[in-house]
Amino acid sequence: MLKKISLLTLLLILVSNCNKDKATAKKQDHVNELINETSPYLLQHAYNPVDWKAWNSKSLKLAQDQNKLIVISVGYSACHWCHVMESESFESDSVAKLMNDNFISIKVDREERPDIDQIYMNAVQLMTGSGGWPLNCIALPDGRPVFGGTYFTKKQWIKILEDMSNLYKEDPEKVIAYAEKLTEGVKRSDLITVNNEEVQFDTENIRSIVEDLKSSLDFNLGGQKEAPKFPMPSNLNFLLRYSFQYDDKVLQDFVMLTLTKMANGGIHDQIGGGFSRYSIDDKWHVPHFEKMLYDNAQLVSLYTNAYKVSGNSYYKSVITQTLDFVDRELTHENGAFYSSIDADSKTQDGRLEEGIFYSWTEAELKKILKNDYNTFKIYYNINSIGKWENDQYILYKTNSNESLLDSLGLTKQELDVKVSEWKTILFNARSKRLRPRTDDKILTSWNALMLKSYLDAYRVIGNPSYLNKAIKNALFIEEYQMDDDGSLFHNHKDGKSTIEGFSEDYAHTISAFIELYQVTLDEHWLKTAKNLMDYSITHFLDTESNMFYFTPDTETNLIARKTEVIDNVIPSSNSVLAINLFKLSHYYFDKNYGNMAKQMLANIDSDIKQSPSGYTNWLTLYLNYCKPYYEVAISGTNAIEKLQQINRNYIPNVLLAGALEDSKIPIMANRFNENETYIYVCVDGTCKLPVTDIKKAITQLSK
Repeated sequence: MLKKISLLTLLLILVSNCNKDKATAKKQDHVNELINETSPYLLQHAYNPVDWKAWNSKSLKLAQDQNKLIVISVGYSACHWCHVMESESFESDSVAKLMNDNFISIKVDREERPDIDQIYMNAVQLMTGSGGWPLNCIALPDGRPVFGGTYFTKKQWIKILEDMSNLYKEDPEKVIAYAEKLTEGVKRSDLITVNNEEVQFDTENIRSIVEDLKSSLDFNLGGQKEAPKFPMPSNLNFLLRYSFQYDDKVLQDFVMLTLTKMANGGIHDQIGGGFSRYSIDDKWHVPHFEKMLYDNAQLVSLYTNAYKVSGNSYYKSVITQTLDFVDRELTHENGAFYSSIDADSKTQDGRLEEGIFYSWTEAELKKILKNDYNTFKIYYNINSIGKWENDQYILYKTNSNESLLDSLGLTKQELDVKVSEWKTILFNARSKRLRPRTDDKILTSWNALMLKSYLDAYRVIGNPSYLNKAIKNALFIEEYQMDDDGSLFHNHKDGKSTIEGFSEDYAHTISAFIELYQVTLDEHWLKTAKNLMDYSITHFLDTESNMFYFTPDTETNLIARKTEVIDNVIPSSNSVLAINLFKLSHYYFDKNYGNMAKQMLANIDSDIKQSPSGYTNWLTLYLNYCKPYYEVAISGTNAIEKLQQINRNYIPNVLLAGALEDSKIPIMANRFNENETYIYVCVDGTCKLPVTDIKKAITQLSK
């Protein structure tokens, strides 16, 4: 039965709808230049009343022509606090007027332009001692920074804009003088001194470095001490390798503890698979819910190595679930991988809220799981341990399946079936919610990391679809991200590749192509890796320091060329390039490559000793010089079969090569025999007697 509506009510509804239409039209009226960009983050800001522009020569020239300060605001689409500042400040007409009247405002996607982010993040860190995103920097018309910080409230931001604008109008010389000093600091902050002294890369030094590194580790909860906690795959991969090669049981137990705690935690999506960027607490419970491609790629590789060492089937399930997530939610039909999934999603009433897609109320779980709820409650801590905020729970394991069997009155098989059923039921229920936004831009460096992780998973699990996805991605990079002159593009969106590649793109692509050769023995990928390395040397190398700039020599509109050496969540481009040079020197018997790698490591030897946790990928290279590093060359018609058997083992100090026929690559030259498949185990080109039995070859490696 229809309810009667009064005339007053009808009028109110009409007025409300009219206001909504006006608001929508008003929003559409405020279209700025970002509407022409492809970055999802920039497009999010295309309807702000701020007259945003993209970073380009035209925008920078406009600032100089009008003699206006520049607001450089850097963020990324999955960034929660970026959304908050947009809502509070950049969608405000009064703030927009202040910015439009007094500044040229430039929005930057840090993932699309990490070179710009590096420079202004460095400036903010010099000014404030810390950094983060959103990154908001005010610069002179020529781009030299004068002020910066991260998130500001609307009140703070208005005051900053007014103060900086007035100061530049009233006393420009003072502002310029400060910018000169700050810019000089930015240029000098990462200068690399060439180390001409002989450096001893030996066991005594590496043991001392690792002892220092141990002081920063949390042996109770895993990971680094204190919160927030980032997975830091590079650190854990190094520690796993060191513990294996130096038989450090305590350190190996620490790595396994960390991986188990992460897999059990809220940082790991218990229902849909995949990992969030970090946890805000020290127990891995409450994540910052954004999911990044680079985290999940590196964590697959890490869990693969841990599975090889431990044989723990739990790690195998983490690998498969993470790759299922990537395949389902971050993969384009052309074989490329998307960048990230947002931390925020919309509630039913249209509000953006962090983590709402992934959390549950007790009432929801009771309704969905029915009679199974009480068992589920114990398993995933629907109690004070698992409670988050606003009566929401984040699924969080604190006990292994085996330890719960008696209390739940279930066999292992019964519990495994239940857990699988719960995940299916809750996944289907969650799928009815409004999903977080996906940043569907494609980045070459991150794709290369994911390519490598599929290869690592294929090595140990043997699922042929993993190899197929890796090859498909490699073909995508080759077809769309490589230009005719042998250079790489950094990004790809809507069928277009536009931004010149950075050293990180070359570093990770070279690394991935070397790995692809080591799995397929297709020499095309090794030769392509070498060509990319030679291009990097020509266009990125600082011949004075023997390190690689982050930007190519064709980039001219930045105030500085930075050199990335610190291993963060993603290893530094220089450390990856140094490892690539080391490997290519062995494949091609190229002493120049080898000397470059060793000199790069020597250059930062003192930095490693002062702060080892920031140089763990460099330390992986360090290990190559401390103990024998083996070259394994397999030549013959059964080379692939024997290669697969070796790949199932964790042998981190080995370089694999092979051929099914005669090969011209130096490491394989003159080793082919039509009648037998031989395995050559060598160190620096000096080989033991070739063997045909894989067990004998592995025995030679273990010695």
